Amino acid sequence: MTTPQKAKGSQWERDVARYFNDRGRVTIERRYGAGNTIDKGDLNGLPGIVFECKNVGKITLSTIVDEALHEQSNAKADYGVSIIKRRNRGAKEAYVVMTLEQWISLLNETER
Repeated sequence: MTTPQKAKGSQWERDVARYFNDRGRVTIERRYGAGNTIDKGDLNGLPGIVFECKNVGKITLSTIVDEALHEQSNAKADYGVSIIKRRNRGAKEAYVVMTLEQWISLLNETER
């Protein structure tokens, strides 16, 4: 049986994937693998990027970013990005968080 917290998190992942797909040029899908011992993020679709989606009551950036970085390492990806739900707001108003080092690297990559 699914807990209310798990259901809330799963719904947020679906909402974020739907938002990407409605507005983006790529197809984003939820990564399935509950119970997998090596977590590689919540969404698939952009090569080299791991997405960690969070819908939590209290936002603790250090913990959330560290989790995305850990999952990035597990997936051997280039970037770990956290997408954090804002209370009482939809996906379009979510926070997108990553380290400055990765942000600059991503910017430099897009300039090529």
